[in-house]
Amino acid sequence: MSTRVLIDHRKGGASKTRHPEKAHRPDNPIARKPEWIRVKAPSHPVYHETRKLMRDNRLVTVCEEAACPNIGECWSQRHATMMIMGEICTRACSFCNVTTGLPNALDADEPERVAEAVAKLGLRHVVITSVDRDDLVDGGARHFARVIQAIRAISPETTIEILTPDFLRKNNALEVVVEAKPDVFNHNLETVPRLYPTIRPGARYYQSLRLLDRVKQLDPSIFTKSGLMLGLGEEKMELAQVMDDLRIADVDFITMGQYLQPTVKHAAVARFVTPAEFEEYGTMARVKGFLQVSSSPLTRSSYHADADFAELRASRAARLKGTV
Repeated sequence: MSTRVLIDHRKGGASKTRHPEKAHRPDNPIARKPEWIRVKAPSHPVYHETRKLMRDNRLVTVCEEAACPNIGECWSQRHATMMIMGEICTRACSFCNVTTGLPNALDADEPERVAEAVAKLGLRHVVITSVDRDDLVDGGARHFARVIQAIRAISPETTIEILTPDFLRKNNALEVVVEAKPDVFNHNLETVPRLYPTIRPGARYYQSLRLLDRVKQLDPSIFTKSGLMLGLGEEKMELAQVMDDLRIADVDFITMGQYLQPTVKHAAVARFVTPAEFEEYGTMARVKGFLQVSSSPLTRSSYHADADFAELRASRAARLKGTV
């Protein structure tokens, strides 16, 4: 299997390698997926309607860019995770299928186009994520804030979940985003600290942890959330430590899902974690005190996010009443 090629229509249709930094890496054969991982190809008519809406509004989705296995199910329910600030990322994580390179300038009317799509889809809950924009002075924080504000203006009843970069070395960026008051602030740790140098080389584990902790310091009313990919070679005790770290940072919601290798140039799957193991890790997380836990092979950060948010809000209300 070769690396994927992206055609950049904004530059006259010239083609370029999707992952130039991975082109010279040795191939990692892609292992056959077990039965519990396989999903059906999208076929529902609403899937195609959602896809057309994304195209008509010139929007990028992480569903497509990250090759999410749940795209057929989610788009058939008109649930799509918008990816703002372009489709080119300044980072080169070995697990990620998003294009790496120098991004284009921010699109000034993107916030309004995202808001219009949210209204047309009639979303009760929307997830907004982005590529890393290390090239921007604020890492894209003000753009995140403008998107949140645009959605609030058109769809005031829609709850908003954001999945942000780590804003590494971007002073006051987090404060700008928190001030816009998203309902859920998600930032994924992705894996255990030991694996960061190979899996997430441009990031720092404790920076990501501090980011989540700081959100709660700035605004305790905002729900915080983080996700982990399993099957990269992590050990059970390492996962337990990460859960403890997240609880110390008062993170409310943890998601855990199976890592799936996008191409032969990406990090290999060390093993496929069984559904029973995911259930065990989910139980472990609940015992540690998370308000909400989603742990299954196909779990992704925004999978069933609307239903999960309703449960998250109910769990907080119950805990505040002392019934949990």
